[in-house]
Amino acid sequence: MDIENTAKALKELGHPTRLNIYRSVVRAGYQGIAVGGLQEKLEIPGSTLSHHISGLLSAGLITQRRESRTLFCVAEYDKLQSVIDFLQEECCADEKT
Repeated sequence: MDIENTAKALKELGHPTRLNIYRSVVRAGYQGIAVGGLQEKLEIPGSTLSHHISGLLSAGLITQRRESRTLFCVAEYDKLQSVIDFLQEECCADEKT
């Protein structure tokens, strides 16, 4: 993962509301969580939730799928792992032995 994509992901996660939304989506697992369920769980107005979900989508941290009339948010675990790997890959590289 390059520095630009990592910075975008971290920027989106740097907002407390988006981080809270993302944590809930990650906790939901591979089946995801319904947007309505997120709204109820986090007690966020629909328009605010939609705005924050849009940021997470644009960073590639989540995707959405529709089942009938229900829209689900699903974490992109590969993207999450890429961000973590990017932060860890240089760990201790400059340490003198």
